[in-house]
Amino acid sequence: MSNVYKNASVDLTSTSKTNVYTCPSETTAIVKSIRVTEDSGNNDTVAVELYDNSAEATFKITGTLTVSANTSTELLTVPLILEESDIIKATAGTANRIHVVMSLLQIKRD
Repeated sequence: MSNVYKNASVDLTSTSKTNVYTCPSETTAIVKSIRVTEDSGNNDTVAVELYDNSAEATFKITGTLTVSANTSTELLTVPLILEESDIIKATAGTANRIHVVMSLLQIKRD
């Protein structure tokens, strides 16, 4: 097994649902942090969800969350486990205002 610490980040440049991170094949990921930041000086909203590939279902990590101007919000209080092909997705209320940064450990099965 090989372990790799990674971050995944995205600038939400549209109001479309955007993939932030997809767990690779033969891999489990332990997500330590999902941080959203508003960087335009305006209050805005973001929604973050998990697509669970094995269940073929989508689950909300947050509903529509308001992020105050020029602030960051941590979404996790405990680690989140992702399995192969699970996807974290984010949707911004307004384009070009929200960044999403994830910190995680990928554990690849050998």
